Formats: sequence, C-alpha cells, structure tokens
Amino acid sequence: MAEKPQPVRVLYCGVCSLPPEYCEFGSDFEKCKPWLIQNVPDLYPDLLKEEKEADKVADKLQSTGISGAGDGAASSAPKQEEVKRLPGGKIKKKDKQEVVIEKVVRNKRKCITTVKGLELFGVKLSDASKKLGKKFATGASVVKGPTEKEQIDVQGDIAYDVVEFITDTWPDVSNFNCWLFGIVMM
Repeated sequence: MAEKPQPVRVLYCGVCSLPPEYCEFGSDFEKCKPWLIQNVPDLYPDLLKEEKEADKVADKLQSTGISGAGDGAASSAPKQEEVKRLPGGKIKKKDKQEVVIEKVVRNKRKCITTVKGLELFGVKLSDASKKLGKKFATGASVVKGPTEKEQIDVQGDIAYDVVEFITDTWPDVSNFNCWLFGIVMM
C-alpha cells in the first residue's frame, strides 16, 4: 500500500508574512532583508553581497573626514542640492536650470509645442514668445502650466527647430531636456 502524502511545510517571512520567494514583491522588502539574510540566505545571495558592500562603504565613510577652513582641499562629502527652509517646516528645493520642450498633440494632427524653463536663464518670457511667434509664423503665448509656473505655448510642431533657435538667440541657455525626443541634449 502507498504511503499517505505528508502536508508541505511552508516557511513564511517573519516581517511581511509572505513566503520568502515573494518578499521582493511585497511592500516591505527593505524591512524583510535582515530576516531573509538570517533565515534563508541561499534564496537571495545578492543580499549577502549588498550587506558586505554596505559594510565596506560604512567603514570608508567613518574613516574619512571633512576638511574645512577653506584650504582648497576637496572634501569627500557629495555636493548637496541647495535647500531653502520656509516657515512651517516646508522645504523648497532650488530648480534645476534646464529648458524642457514638449510636443502635445491636440485634435488628431494639431500640435502644441511647450517651452518651459527659459526664465531660469534670465530670459523674459513675453519677449521670447514674441520672437518665437515671428520666427515660426505661428501663435505663441505665455500661459500658466499645471504647476503654476509660466511657460510658452507655440502652435505647431516646431520642436525640432526650436532648440537651434533658442541656442542661437540666447547663448546662455545650454541645458535642454526634450520630452519629444526622449533624450537630454547638452
């Protein structure tokens, strides 16, 4: 006679109560990592490598110091973004200086090219919209975008030509982020 099948014993994570194979898909994977390293190290061998590398980095950070007194020596601390604290504890980060060019399709074949961020380079948006309208013989206006910042909307698909026009007209503008192309032009 055949043996009676025995029930399978499933190991569950002590943190998220999922089987360990599924912890990485749960919402608390970062919290599960120490438990996984301790109880099932063979399931996630990459976690052991990460832990060893993290220990090496922590040792290096503890051994390095920050040089001061303006002696011109380079410090080992990474350059942080400029952050401004507002009343009430809110934090305001400094905007990145980049011009974002987007092409938005309206009704089937109608396009609007949006230019954002010119004001960060000291360009007056009203003057820029007039120049863009004259150059490309289209309507161009300054409007408030969804983030309450002003941007220039130009009728038509001029995204390919507008980058060259902006760099020729305002040489200070150098950093472009073109959503039309999906690449960053420097």
